[in-house]
Amino acid sequence: MTINTNNAKRGSIPADKQYFAPEALEKLRKASRHVCYLVNEGYDLKMAYTFVGNHFALSERQRLAIARSIATTEQLTLRKAKEKTSVKSDEVWIDGFNTVITLEVMLCNSILFDCMDGSVRDLAALRGSYRIIPETETAIKNLLDILTDMQVSTVHILLDEPVSNSGRLKTLIAEIGEKYSLNLDIQIMKEVDKELYSKENVITSDSIVLDNCKSWINLTKKCLKNCGANILKVWE
Repeated sequence: MTINTNNAKRGSIPADKQYFAPEALEKLRKASRHVCYLVNEGYDLKMAYTFVGNHFALSERQRLAIARSIATTEQLTLRKAKEKTSVKSDEVWIDGFNTVITLEVMLCNSILFDCMDGSVRDLAALRGSYRIIPETETAIKNLLDILTDMQVSTVHILLDEPVSNSGRLKTLIAEIGEKYSLNLDIQIMKEVDKELYSKENVITSDSIVLDNCKSWINLTKKCLKNCGANILKVWE
């Protein structure tokens, strides 16, 4: 398969060095405390981070980092209760684009965030458009390596049909997967999120899916720890 080598780093812009420099992180952590207070008092998240972001003169990416990193106390309790640490001999359901993109971001040395619920999120904007990059193949191998180590029985990887190049990604995963002993099931469907709501052992960092699925596994963080990736915290 031909891989496009002309893409910019996944999930990164030049200004990130300024937006997430050590002195900027201190301001973001203070702003996060304000946003957390507001959402726990029942305020809409977007309204909260817009209000606080204006007060602290935060960039859009800094606001997005806070929004993706925090959660209400109720959400944290729910997600923690549903998190599983062992899935040996079980089947797992993977939010394909969500997981692969985060691993690509790691391999591009772009910004990653250690979030309040324990998951890891990035600032890559998918918005229906996706292209395979040089790091994609390694990202898939990292994912399949750790699934092999976890000794899962069946791996369901779900890819969003409306996203461009979902078919090419499916083909690449299948080609790489032939070298593994995993029982792989790769599907392209229109509403991946809703499909995952009814599943156990979901692998994703999507907040809405985490709130609605039956149980989840923090596999992405395991991958990042194995690779020694640097993860930032914009909350405390």
